Amino acid sequence: MRQLYAFPSRTPEHFRPAKSTTQVVDLGHSRLQTVKTAEDGAKRTSADSYEDLFREMLDELNRFIGLHRLKNVLHEAFAFAEIQRRREELNLKAEPVVWHMIFQGNPGTGKTTMARFMAKWLHRFGILSKGQLVEVERADLVGEYIGHTAQKTREQIQRALGGVLFVDEAYSLGRGGSKDFGREAVDTLVKAAEDNRTDLVVVLAGYPREMEAFLRLNPGLPSRFPIQLHFDDYSADELLAIADRMLAEREYRLSPDARRRLSAWLSEQTAVGTCFGNARFGNARLVRNVLERAQRRQARRLLREGIPDREALMTLQAEDFTWEVGER
Repeated sequence: MRQLYAFPSRTPEHFRPAKSTTQVVDLGHSRLQTVKTAEDGAKRTSADSYEDLFREMLDELNRFIGLHRLKNVLHEAFAFAEIQRRREELNLKAEPVVWHMIFQGNPGTGKTTMARFMAKWLHRFGILSKGQLVEVERADLVGEYIGHTAQKTREQIQRALGGVLFVDEAYSLGRGGSKDFGREAVDTLVKAAEDNRTDLVVVLAGYPREMEAFLRLNPGLPSRFPIQLHFDDYSADELLAIADRMLAEREYRLSPDARRRLSAWLSEQTAVGTCFGNARFGNARLVRNVLERAQRRQARRLLREGIPDREALMTLQAEDFTWEVGER
């Protein structure tokens, strides 16, 4: 897929001072809750230099496992914005930057996590005034009668001003034919993206095949959403690294035999996922589910064996990873 690096149509205030510490996060698809954060570095102090921020952003970006093509695109995008800022400082013409994006990737490839990363860093660089992430799907945008869709969509846009509006399964807005209200939601989103581009980023996300079809039906979208990111499926080695990271965060680890068993199973799953075009392959979600089941099996095993010591409590054994025949 062609990656787009152009950022047309405006000369922004690239690095405004950050103000808010309010985040809006998704708690189960369409349920939204406002959460007060404890600064967590989102507000830039006067001592921060752009160079230090840029290096810090790259360090965090590079900590993501895999996603090599995507990292290169984002590195270029942030570098482009920084160079335009420096040109402005020297009274040179600066190319405008538009940050609206299209994310294409299968389940569990990190689309929502990357949207959260973008909200945080666009805020820290002063491009967005608040830096909250608002996640929505079709049900949050599409109404049941004429005029209802525009109203619902505008309400979500209002919640997202100053941050990122993440539209999951955006292709679902293009289904249903000419009488469906999804088209009205798309039109309202596009207008909002144009009208509020100084303090709003809209991300349209979904599975690759469906998003490609959606973009063919809406040929004007790529020019308005110039940053297109493709989230590749993870390899077996990358999934094992993700498992290690998840376990470390929970203060667990794998025994050598458990590592070999999980590695072999992940290799089988990635091969099956490739054969099926990855339509049913869960990537990092698959890893999370497998680890949670292994933890439950470990708990049952430990209680059966007697009072466990610290090492036993922390270690998942090969016998904790069992699958039914044909299970995927």
